[in-house]
Amino acid sequence: MRTHDSPSSTGSREIGATIADLRTALGISQSRLADLLASAGGATLDRTHISRWENSRCTPGPYWLRHLATILQVPLETLTVDRRDFLTGMAGTAIAPVVASDLLATGFEAALRGRGPGPEDWDAKVEAYGRDYMVLGAAEIQKRLAADLLVLQQQVEDPHSWAVAARLATLYAKTFPGSDGARAVTWYRYAAQFADRSEDEQVRVWVRGRAAIALGYEGAALGVAGMLSHQAREIDERPSLGVVNAIMGEAHVAALRGDHNHALALVDDGRRAFDSAGSDDAPSDYSVPWWRFNVFLSLLAARIGDERLADEAQTEAGRHLPVTLPRFKTHLEMHRGLMLARQGDPTGADLAQEALDRLPPEKHSLTLRMLMDEIHAAAAA
Repeated sequence: MRTHDSPSSTGSREIGATIADLRTALGISQSRLADLLASAGGATLDRTHISRWENSRCTPGPYWLRHLATILQVPLETLTVDRRDFLTGMAGTAIAPVVASDLLATGFEAALRGRGPGPEDWDAKVEAYGRDYMVLGAAEIQKRLAADLLVLQQQVEDPHSWAVAARLATLYAKTFPGSDGARAVTWYRYAAQFADRSEDEQVRVWVRGRAAIALGYEGAALGVAGMLSHQAREIDERPSLGVVNAIMGEAHVAALRGDHNHALALVDDGRRAFDSAGSDDAPSDYSVPWWRFNVFLSLLAARIGDERLADEAQTEAGRHLPVTLPRFKTHLEMHRGLMLARQGDPTGADLAQEALDRLPPEKHSLTLRMLMDEIHAAAAA
């Protein structure tokens, strides 16, 4: 058998946990994963070997890592690269040469002065990105985020800097479509690991919950969305904005899988968590005000075909939605289009497309484009 395994190490512990999490997210048993690997690799492999990898008793060699990456639907780097090297490499691929040049100059100037951004500077950046994400398109902030992540990865050592990295990595993940299955999911996973290093339970819950609702809303990587939702509530099930996001993310997963009763039961849980956790109306990705909760609910209602619930959610969201956030008004209009398309009304896709066309192109988001794809698919069906 071509295993070329290595003895256990710190790296193998990270690889083992990654394999276990991704396998679970895809709903694959250890025996099934062994069968898939044996078929792909042309060698005998059984469940025991998968268990040894996941429990870090040994590390899969390069031959099996390549096959694992293919079957688990992630880039090879997700399994093999050190966190810091990974952070640098992944962020760097999104930066244009002229931006990278400016970044290098700034970094060296800071090094010559013997200082870089301090904790308060990073906290301010986190808050600024939270606000910017609500009004700018993904492309507009992706390169800025990548540049800041490149700087931050040189400083990330203490719990506070890991918390900053976790929040920024979560937003960075959201600048990639969840449907590509690679970058978005990989960055959500790393954000969760960064959050664990922060030793801050609220950050750990928020990162996982935000990833769950992002993927669930997009209708992408549903297994990963469900896994992250469960992890969030296992860490701390007490009401918080992270828990609200986690519950609503899982509700969308249930709706898309056709389990409408479970989806509605989760909505009730989400309402109770929201009532306890509360949120101000600050236009930030870190907030879940009442209007935003109803945007989540509006899409879910359209997906399960509940007109009454959709009307109520859209009315509540529209009543409280700030006029400075036109993108979310477009979301609501497109939800109506999805409802009609699912009912067989050919005007649904047209209504949604007209709403998207009214929004200035620079305010379009990946999520809106994915929603339009879902509406076209519903209309075709």
